[in-house]
Amino acid sequence: MTPYADFLYFGFLLYPTVPTLSLGLLGRSSWRWILFATVVVLAVQYWGPLNVGPHTAVREVWLLAGYGLFQWAIARSFLWNRLRASRRLVFYFAMALTACPLVVAKFLPVVAPGYRLGFLGISYVTFRNLDVIFCIRDRLISSLPLAQFFSYLFFFPTISSGPVDRYRRFEKDWSRCRTRAEFLQDLDGAVHRVFRGFLYKFILAYLVKKYWMDPVATGAGLWTIVSYMYAYTLYLFFDFAGYSAFAIGFSYLLGIRTPENFDRPFLSRNIRDFWNRWHISLSFWFRDHVYMRFVMAATKGRWFKSKHVASPLGFLLAFGLMGLWHGTAWYYLLYGLYHAGLLSGHEAFARWNKKHNLWGEGPLWRAASVVVTLQVVCFGLLLFSGRLATAAPPH
Repeated sequence: MTPYADFLYFGFLLYPTVPTLSLGLLGRSSWRWILFATVVVLAVQYWGPLNVGPHTAVREVWLLAGYGLFQWAIARSFLWNRLRASRRLVFYFAMALTACPLVVAKFLPVVAPGYRLGFLGISYVTFRNLDVIFCIRDRLISSLPLAQFFSYLFFFPTISSGPVDRYRRFEKDWSRCRTRAEFLQDLDGAVHRVFRGFLYKFILAYLVKKYWMDPVATGAGLWTIVSYMYAYTLYLFFDFAGYSAFAIGFSYLLGIRTPENFDRPFLSRNIRDFWNRWHISLSFWFRDHVYMRFVMAATKGRWFKSKHVASPLGFLLAFGLMGLWHGTAWYYLLYGLYHAGLLSGHEAFARWNKKHNLWGEGPLWRAASVVVTLQVVCFGLLLFSGRLATAAPPH
C-alpha cells in the first residue's frame, strides 16, 4: 500500500483519523496515541511480502522492525560512548553503520540483480537516523527512549516521502499534551494542507501529466524536449508538493508540526534562494550536516590556502551525495553536480558583482532574476528526469 497514491489509502487513514479527532476534541491526545497509531498503520502498510531474492520473500514489516532495532542499538551505543569520551573514530564508525543499510539497498540490485534489501522510505528514514547521530555528536541528546526514537524514525505520515524532520524539533511536539484549543489550531492547519494536497496531486499534477507531459514524452526534436522539460517541472512540483502537503497535514492532526517542504520555489531570484524554497527539509539537512560541517572543518583546519576553495568543494560534496541519494543512475549524480556548479558559480558571481555592480536592483532586475533562475532549474530537473539519457523517459 503506497501512501497518498490513491483514494483507497485515504479510506484506510480514516481508521486512525476518527479516534484522533475524538481524543483531540477531549484534550486527551498524547504521545501514547501517536505511538499506537504509528505501530498499527505500519503493520498494515508493510504487511505484504518483499522479495529479497529470486526464491526468498519476507514480510516487509519484519525488515522494518529489525532495521529500527539495529539503528536504535547503534545510536544508544554511540550515545554511551559519547557521554564518556570524545572519540572521533567512534563517530565515523556510527555514521558508517547507520548509512550501511541504505547503501546496501541502493547498490545490491546493481551488483546482484534479482536481490533486494530495503523498504519503502528507507532513504528518508536514514536521514532521520543520521540526524540523531549528529545530535549525539554535538551533545544535544542525552537520552534516547525507544518509544520516542521509534515514533520519530517511522512516523507514518512522513515515512515514505518526507519531509525530513529533526529529532529535537520532533521531541518538543512529542512531549507536549495538547489542549483542546491547540488541537483545533492544528486541525485547521491539517485541513488546509490536506485539501491543498488533493488540489496539487489529484487535479493539477494529473492534468499536467495527462494533457502535456505524456503526449510529448516520447517525441523527438529540440522543442519537444523543451516542452517536456517544463511539463515535467510542473508535474514534479505538484505531485511532490501534494505528497508533502498530505504528510504535513496528517502530522498536524496527530500533533506533530512537521516543517514545510516548499515555499513558492518558482519565484526564486537565484539558485541559492531556490534551495531555500524547494524540498526545504532535505536541502537544509544537507546544508547543516554536510556543507556547513565541511566548510567549518576546512576553515578551522586551514585545509586550503584560499578562503574561497572550501565552499565550492562543500557544494560538490553535499550535492554529489544528494544525487547519489536519489539513485545510482548516472543522471542523478549529474543532477547533483550540476547544482553544485550553479551554487558555486552564483557565489563567485555575487562576490564579483559586489565590486562591479553589473546586475542591479529594482523590479525589472528582480523579474529577470526569477526568469533566469527558472530556466536553469527546469534544465536541472530535465537532467533529473532521465529524459536525455533514454529515448523514452522513465515514468
